[in-house]
Formats: sequence, structure tokens, C-alpha cells
Amino acid sequence: MNNVTRILNAIERGDAGATEELLPLVYEELRLLAAQKLSHEAPGQTLQATALVHEAYLRLVGDAPQSWQNRGHFFAAAAEAMRRILVDRARRKKSQKRGGARQRVDLEGLDAASDEPPEYLLRLDEALTKLSQQDPQVAELVQLRYFGGLTLEQAAELQGISRRTAGRYWNYARLWLYREVTAEDRADS
Repeated sequence: MNNVTRILNAIERGDAGATEELLPLVYEELRLLAAQKLSHEAPGQTLQATALVHEAYLRLVGDAPQSWQNRGHFFAAAAEAMRRILVDRARRKKSQKRGGARQRVDLEGLDAASDEPPEYLLRLDEALTKLSQQDPQVAELVQLRYFGGLTLEQAAELQGISRRTAGRYWNYARLWLYREVTAEDRADS
């Protein structure tokens, strides 16, 4: 059992000291994921990779007891936490602007969540929630790639599926999400 999984099991058992052991082991990897997501942010934005990692980590190991089966499960939870943080931030931006110019965004560039307009990110979140109800494994792959910043190979490994299956899931998800996200634009036309 690797160190991260051992520490996650200790946290689940209630070992308070294990939480302090976990951060040094996962911090750099989480920071790289966060930096990748924020590298496409517009100049002058205020959210930094360090802040995103810290907020996600606090959500993961906060007061509520957590249960992670292994390292992959922990990083999937981290991707979900980063997704929630970015979506919450987009909601705040949208409410401050009270609307604004909509922009059509091609999902081919699905590698950067944070540089999208808040309206797009909110529509993507709604569509991803719908997808997770229909096909949770495909939705988790999208979360790992889009919000977690993982490559297709890394996401496949964490999910325990082949690279080829992950590729099929990814292609399906991109088309499905594109149709969902742009449905409102087509209805307005």
C-alpha cells in the first residue's frame, strides 16, 4: 500500500496526525494541477494556484469525516473540490456582472476551465451534473481531465480503465457536453 493510501486510511480511522502527514505528500501534485487550471486565467485575476490548492485541501480534510478508498479516489475528490471552487467563483462573477456578453466556446479546447466566461462554466457544470446522473464513470473522467488537469492516460489509470476506453469515454463526453452547453445558444437562434 503506498504512503498516500496508508495515510488516507489513518485519517478515516480518526488519526488527527495523519492529516498533517498527507499534505506534504500530495501538495506538489495538487499545486501542479491547480497551476495548470489557472494558467489560462485572464491577466489580473486574483485566484492563485496556492490558494486553490489550500481551499480544495481544506474542503477535503476539513471538519467532516472523509472516507477515501485509495490515492485515485482522493485525487478524484480533489478534482471535484476544485470544480466546486471554480464554479462557485464563476457564480460570484456572474452575479456581479448581472449578465454580460455570451461567447460561444468550442469544447475542443476543454483543457482550461478557468479561462472560460462564468456563464459557460455554469452551463458546463449543469451539463456535467446531468451526465453524472446518466453515466457517472464518464462524468468522473471529464472531472479528472477538465477540473483535475490530468492527462487521458493519468485519468484512465486512476479510474482503472484502459487508455482506449478512456479515449472512447472522452470523445463521447465531449460531444454530449457540447450539445448540452450549446443547446441554449441554439434555442436562442
